[in-house]
Amino acid sequence: MTERRFEEGDGAHDDIISGYEALLERSSRMLAFACEEDWSRLLEEEADYVIEVERLSRIEAGKTLDVVQRERKASLLERILEDDLEIRRRLNKRRDELGALLDASRRKRSVDSAYGGAAGSQVLGGPSRFKKGDA
Repeated sequence: MTERRFEEGDGAHDDIISGYEALLERSSRMLAFACEEDWSRLLEEEADYVIEVERLSRIEAGKTLDVVQRERKASLLERILEDDLEIRRRLNKRRDELGALLDASRRKRSVDSAYGGAAGSQVLGGPSRFKKGDA
Protein backbone atom coordinates (compact mmCIF):
# COMPACT_ATOMS: atom_id res chain seq x y z
CA MET A 1 0.00 0.00 0.00
CA THR A 2 1.52 3.32 -1.04
CA GLU A 3 1.31 5.94 1.64
CA ARG A 4 0.39 9.42 0.52
CA ARG A 5 2.05 12.01 2.63
CA PHE A 6 0.70 15.51 2.59
CA GLU A 7 3.32 17.99 1.42
CA GLU A 8 3.07 21.76 1.48
CA GLY A 9 3.49 23.43 -1.89
CA ASP A 10 2.69 26.59 -3.81
CA GLY A 11 -0.97 25.77 -4.58
CA ALA A 12 -2.25 26.18 -1.02
CA HIS A 13 -5.88 25.47 -1.88
CA ASP A 14 -5.01 22.27 -3.72
CA ASP A 15 -2.63 21.40 -0.87
CA ILE A 16 -5.48 21.70 1.60
CA ILE A 17 -7.67 19.27 -0.34
CA SER A 18 -4.70 16.93 -0.88
CA GLY A 19 -4.07 17.09 2.84
CA TYR A 20 -7.60 15.99 3.65
CA GLU A 21 -7.37 13.22 1.07
CA ALA A 22 -4.15 12.02 2.75
CA LEU A 23 -5.90 12.15 6.15
CA LEU A 24 -8.74 10.04 4.78
CA GLU A 25 -6.28 7.44 3.49
CA ARG A 26 -4.56 7.40 6.87
CA SER A 27 -7.84 7.14 8.79
CA SER A 28 -8.87 4.25 6.52
CA ARG A 29 -5.63 2.45 7.40
CA MET A 30 -6.26 3.16 11.08
CA LEU A 31 -9.73 1.64 10.78
CA ALA A 32 -8.28 -1.43 9.04
CA PHE A 33 -5.80 -1.88 11.90
CA ALA A 34 -8.60 -1.52 14.44
CA CYS A 35 -10.68 -4.12 12.58
CA GLU A 36 -7.65 -6.46 12.60
CA GLU A 37 -7.09 -5.66 16.29
CA ASP A 38 -3.54 -4.63 15.42
CA TRP A 39 -3.34 -2.08 18.22
CA SER A 40 0.38 -1.31 17.94
CA ARG A 41 0.13 -0.46 14.23
CA LEU A 42 -2.99 1.58 14.94
CA LEU A 43 -1.07 3.65 17.49
CA GLU A 44 1.84 4.17 15.09
CA GLU A 45 -0.54 5.30 12.35
CA GLU A 46 -2.38 7.57 14.77
CA ALA A 47 0.87 9.32 15.72
CA ASP A 48 1.52 10.08 12.04
CA TYR A 49 -2.11 11.16 11.65
CA VAL A 50 -1.70 13.78 14.38
CA ILE A 51 1.42 15.14 12.66
CA GLU A 52 -0.50 15.40 9.37
CA VAL A 53 -3.39 17.22 11.07
CA GLU A 54 -0.99 19.75 12.60
CA ARG A 55 0.74 20.30 9.25
CA LEU A 56 -2.60 20.76 7.50
CA SER A 57 -3.87 23.22 10.10
CA ARG A 58 -0.76 25.39 9.56
CA ILE A 59 -1.27 25.76 5.82
CA GLU A 60 -5.03 26.06 6.08
CA ALA A 61 -4.88 28.95 8.54
CA GLY A 62 -6.23 32.12 6.95
CA LYS A 63 -7.05 30.46 3.62
CA THR A 64 -10.50 30.58 2.04
CA LEU A 65 -11.68 27.76 -0.17
CA ASP A 66 -14.09 28.19 -3.05
CA VAL A 67 -17.48 26.45 -3.01
CA VAL A 68 -16.29 23.32 -4.82
CA GLN A 69 -13.28 22.98 -2.54
CA ARG A 70 -15.41 23.50 0.58
CA GLU A 71 -17.82 20.78 -0.58
CA ARG A 72 -14.93 18.41 -1.27
CA LYS A 73 -13.41 19.20 2.14
CA ALA A 74 -16.77 18.60 3.85
CA SER A 75 -17.16 15.26 2.07
CA LEU A 76 -13.66 14.17 3.09
CA LEU A 77 -14.22 15.29 6.67
CA GLU A 78 -17.48 13.37 6.86
CA ARG A 79 -15.73 10.16 5.77
CA ILE A 80 -12.84 10.80 8.17
CA LEU A 81 -15.30 11.29 11.03
CA GLU A 82 -17.15 8.08 10.10
CA ASP A 83 -13.85 6.18 10.28
CA ASP A 84 -13.04 7.88 13.56
CA LEU A 85 -16.39 6.89 15.05
CA GLU A 86 -15.89 3.24 14.14
CA ILE A 87 -12.29 3.28 15.42
CA ARG A 88 -13.50 4.71 18.74
CA ARG A 89 -16.25 2.09 18.94
CA ARG A 90 -13.69 -0.68 18.48
CA LEU A 91 -11.27 0.92 20.95
CA ASN A 92 -14.04 1.18 23.55
CA LYS A 93 -14.88 -2.49 23.00
CA ARG A 94 -11.21 -3.40 23.49
CA ARG A 95 -11.02 -1.23 26.62
CA ASP A 96 -14.05 -3.06 28.03
CA GLU A 97 -12.45 -6.45 27.22
CA LEU A 98 -9.23 -5.43 28.96
CA GLY A 99 -11.20 -4.13 31.93
CA ALA A 100 -12.98 -7.48 32.24
CA LEU A 101 -9.63 -9.30 32.13
CA LEU A 102 -8.24 -7.03 34.84
CA ASP A 103 -11.32 -7.60 37.00
CA ALA A 104 -11.01 -11.37 36.59
CA SER A 105 -7.33 -11.18 37.50
CA ARG A 106 -8.11 -9.11 40.61
CA ARG A 107 -10.80 -11.58 41.67
CA LYS A 108 -8.43 -14.50 41.21
CA ARG A 109 -5.75 -12.78 43.29
CA SER A 110 -8.32 -12.03 45.97
CA VAL A 111 -9.46 -15.66 46.07
CA ASP A 112 -5.85 -16.90 46.07
CA SER A 113 -5.05 -14.52 48.90
CA ALA A 114 -8.09 -15.57 50.92
CA TYR A 115 -7.22 -19.26 50.57
CA GLY A 116 -3.49 -18.94 51.08
CA GLY A 117 -2.56 -18.96 47.41
CA ALA A 118 -3.64 -22.56 46.99
CA ALA A 119 -7.17 -22.08 45.73
CA GLY A 120 -8.17 -25.24 43.91
CA SER A 121 -4.65 -26.62 43.84
CA GLN A 122 -4.94 -29.04 46.75
CA VAL A 123 -7.63 -31.05 48.48
CA LEU A 124 -7.57 -30.31 52.20
CA GLY A 125 -6.17 -33.29 54.05
CA GLY A 126 -5.84 -35.16 50.79
CA PRO A 127 -2.20 -36.26 51.04
CA SER A 128 -2.61 -37.70 54.55
CA ARG A 129 -5.91 -39.47 53.80
CA PHE A 130 -4.81 -41.33 50.71
CA LYS A 131 -1.72 -43.41 50.28
CA LYS A 132 -0.11 -44.33 47.01
CA GLY A 133 -1.70 -47.46 45.61
CA ASP A 134 -5.04 -47.08 47.44
CA ALA A 135 -8.03 -47.48 45.19
